[in-house]
This record gives sequence, structure tokens and C-alpha cells, in this order.
Amino acid sequence: MHENPAPTMLREGCRGLPPLDARLEPWMQELLADPAACADLLARHGSPVNLHDFAALSRNAAELEEAAAATGTPLRIFAARKANKTLGLMEAARARGLGLDLGSHRELSQALDLGIAPEDIIVTAAVKPEPLLRLALDSGVTLALDNLDEAAAVDRLAADPGAARAGAAHPVALRLAPSPDELIAPTRFGESAATWTHWAQARAQQDRAGQDRAGAADPLRIDGVHLHLHGYDAAARVRAIGEAIQLLDALRALGHRPAFLDIGGGIPMSYLDDAAQWAAFLAAREDGAASDGGPLTWRDEPLRQFYPYHQSTVRGPWLRAVLAGEIAPGVSVAAALADRALELRCEPGRSLLDGCGMTLASVVQRTTTSDGVGLVGLEMNRTQCRSTSDDFLVDPILVRGSAEPSPPMTGFLVGAYCIEAELILRRRLTFPRGVGIGDVIALPNTAGYLMHILESASHQLPLASNLVSGDGGFVRDRIDAQPAVRPW
Repeated sequence: MHENPAPTMLREGCRGLPPLDARLEPWMQELLADPAACADLLARHGSPVNLHDFAALSRNAAELEEAAAATGTPLRIFAARKANKTLGLMEAARARGLGLDLGSHRELSQALDLGIAPEDIIVTAAVKPEPLLRLALDSGVTLALDNLDEAAAVDRLAADPGAARAGAAHPVALRLAPSPDELIAPTRFGESAATWTHWAQARAQQDRAGQDRAGAADPLRIDGVHLHLHGYDAAARVRAIGEAIQLLDALRALGHRPAFLDIGGGIPMSYLDDAAQWAAFLAAREDGAASDGGPLTWRDEPLRQFYPYHQSTVRGPWLRAVLAGEIAPGVSVAAALADRALELRCEPGRSLLDGCGMTLASVVQRTTTSDGVGLVGLEMNRTQCRSTSDDFLVDPILVRGSAEPSPPMTGFLVGAYCIEAELILRRRLTFPRGVGIGDVIALPNTAGYLMHILESASHQLPLASNLVSGDGGFVRDRIDAQPAVRPW
């Protein structure tokens, strides 16, 4: 955790009921204190605009690396590209010496076009069509195999004598679905340890009998075991790691030489520094009323699924807790990895991008519903700051640009889609000094997932521009010039 010296004046224009003050990086504070600069960015690039400064990425990675180094555990970090689509993220990750976790043919093509080395890439796409599998095999990147159908498809493609790397061993990681219990929820990702062990045993028997591959060597080289958990509990991760190590031991007993264990993403972060604010919000949600006695949310709709916006143990301390956890009495995760000379890998998205982005949008109208609920209309749509959770639970920041604000008001931020519940945020907000046309609303810390994972261009509205900080200020990221079409 680091200090947040943001001046109070940045918070005063727009507050939640109760407030949830986002932690702000210095670059965010500097920009938000300059209304003319904010307005100029929107005038030149349209509303909304996604701003990126990847300086915090290195600090976030270092926090994880230092935690691992304290136990003597070799750690390799692969930045989860699905969390942010900019080429700037890939370039920042490469400059920092990080790998890339990729989830589609287009993401892989872009990485290869940038000259990212195959050994610095793992492809973990949930569904892998044949063009993606073929490109992964031809380029020599590591594939995380999700299931037996995927493994069979890879076998078939690898056997093609015309393939770019025909006869070469293709690096793969087996994605484990840990056994569900009170700590670990059922998952769609991966196969059970028993399934993968049986699969590997059958391949070993085929090799010994010279079957199916006409005496050729196995085209797949099992380099590691991969897992993906939903949630952030360190104890759950320790339990899953214990099961993964058992699978690794079974693979080695069959003659394979896996060298890494990849624990995926889900490394926690905090958007808020103030634990008391988060507790107050949870209490208000339980009561169903805002701090002024009015409705907490749009039409009193409950918020059921949301990220834990304040967590007491994040990034480095969380990883230290995982490494210290015991997979057997007296055997820590760190010790088990060291005994087997295994490299630990992880694929953070949100926690690596903490502090790396912010979204700005223009205020274009103030109105009310027919029953008197206040509305502030933004030139953006609800998909442009939304993840798979019910809402983004930090307070926006109002940057004053208008000399004629409305009277003080409470209400909701709404967007451009022609539907009743077109809410940018579902929490009711207060504007104690009013809000004016031409003001700017800033949504802090949106680089991880919130900008891109659900964005839509319905109504033929353009997608947000993506800018990356450089020596001369913010410049357009080259991803905006690439058409989103099938590359085959």
C-alpha cells in the first residue's frame, strides 16, 4: 500500500452515498487538476477516451517478484492481455521483462508481429479454434491444454507433415481443474488430475508399443501444469497447488519433465485505501439504503456480484501467504516447489494494471426521469466501463469545465444506449455543487478489464479511443488502427 495524497478538492464534486474514494496515481491527480487538459483530450479524441500510463506496472510486478524472492522461489510473470487490449500493454510488459498470457488468434498474431519471443508467450484461450491452435504450434509458443478434445486437435495438427515445425516437440501445459470442495468452486476450465494422468499413461503406453504415431516421438512436450481459479482466497490457491504438485509428480513418474507450475491470475488488489469506506458500503447494501436515507442503487436493484474493492491482503503479501501455506503438514508451497526445482508462474491482469488507466467522458445533459430521479447524461455507453460484475464501485471524479452548473443534485450517470437501464454506474451519486454541460467525469483505475472486456459499438457508436502516455504526452495507441476482423 502506498500513500494517496490526492487533494480533497478532487473528491468534492461527485460523491457516492456512502463515498468510495478510488486510490489515484500521481499522473491521474496531475491530469485531473487541469480541466483544460482533460477537455482538450476529449475534444481531440472523442468521448469517452481511455488513458494509459504503464509506469505502475513495473512496481506491481516488482511487488510479486520480491515476495517470491524472499522464499527463494523463481517467479515468472505473464501479463494477462485479455485485461486490456492496447499494444502499449504488450510493449510495457516486454520492456519490463514479463511474458504475455494471450487468449485469441488476434492477440497472438499481434504479439508475434511485435517480435515477442515464443518462450515469452502462453496461450490460455478458453476455446481454441483450429487457426489459433495452428498458429500456436507453428510459432512454438506454449499452449495451455484445457481438455481432451483440445489435446486431440493439437495431436492431429502436430502430425501434419506440412506444418511449420513438423517433427518438433510442441510445448504444452496441462490445465488442471482442482477437485471442488468448501474452498474451491467447480470450474469450467481444465480436466481433473485423474483425467490428465490417465491421458498421459495412455500416451506412454502408445509410445512403448509404437502405436498411433508410427514409432515417432510424442509431438507434445509437457512443460508444466496450469490452473485457473475463480476467486482470490490464498487458502484455496494453496489447496489447488497441492493437487497440481501431485499431478506434476505423476507426470514425472511417467517420464515427462515439467518445469513450471502456473497458478493463473486472480491475484488480489484494492481500489480503495480506506477499509472503513468499504465496510460502510457493505452495511448500506445490507440495509438497502444510502447514507442520506434515499435509494442506494437504481430502482433499488440489489448488487449481487462485485469485486472486493478493498482487500487487506493484496499482491506481494498475498503471494507470501500462498508460498507459506502448507500442502502437507510441515511442507510449505515454497518448499515443495524448491524440492522439485519448479518455477512458479502467474498471469495477473487487474492487479498488474492497478494504477495504469483512467477513463474520461463528457457531460452532455442533465435531466430527470418522469418520476423525478436525477440523471446526468454522458457521451459514452455502459459497456465502456463495465466488467462481468454488477457494477464498478468507486466514486467518479467531476472535473469542472462549465461556468453554469446545475443546482446541487443527486442522481445517476446514464449513457447513450436507448434502453431504460442504461446506467454507467448503478449507485446513486451526489453532486453537492451541481454539474454542468461540458464538465468531465473521470472514472479512475479502469485499465484492468473495465475499459475493454465488454465494450460494444451498438447504435454504430464508435469505440473509445485509447491513448498511452509517452515523452510528448498522450498519444493514440496503435490498436485503434487495427480492424477487428478474422485474420484468416
